[in-house]
Amino acid sequence: MDDATVTAPAPDEDIDLAYDVFARSCPSRHTLEHVTGRWGALTLGALSENTLRFNELRRRVDGVSEKMLSQTLHALERDGLVHREDRQTNPPRVEYRLTPLGESVAERLLSLIELIEGKMPEVLAAQHRYDGRRPA
Repeated sequence: MDDATVTAPAPDEDIDLAYDVFARSCPSRHTLEHVTGRWGALTLGALSENTLRFNELRRRVDGVSEKMLSQTLHALERDGLVHREDRQTNPPRVEYRLTPLGESVAERLLSLIELIEGKMPEVLAAQHRYDGRRPA
């Protein structure tokens, strides 16, 4: 891809475009950023467990601010990974769940998360060795 602006095809167009995340103008970079950023990854991981309301999700993703969670959910919804359902009840109830696309992405993301968690003793040892070589 060149540096020209990339416009996504209309949903009804049957065009097989090649996307290259390493190209500056590729729109996949934005989705990759949404998915792999700290809050995006944790939000997708939490929603892979269950459909959650906003405050339930905020409690599950410990440390995220209300503003950041809201921005993250908007981005993931726009990318087609999260579905927001506004239930017309009293009081109003808004729930978030993964779409089929979101489930597919979350499945792969959870594999990476599990790998990292499982390798943390090695990561911590490497960090300790690295820090020991650096002057104080």
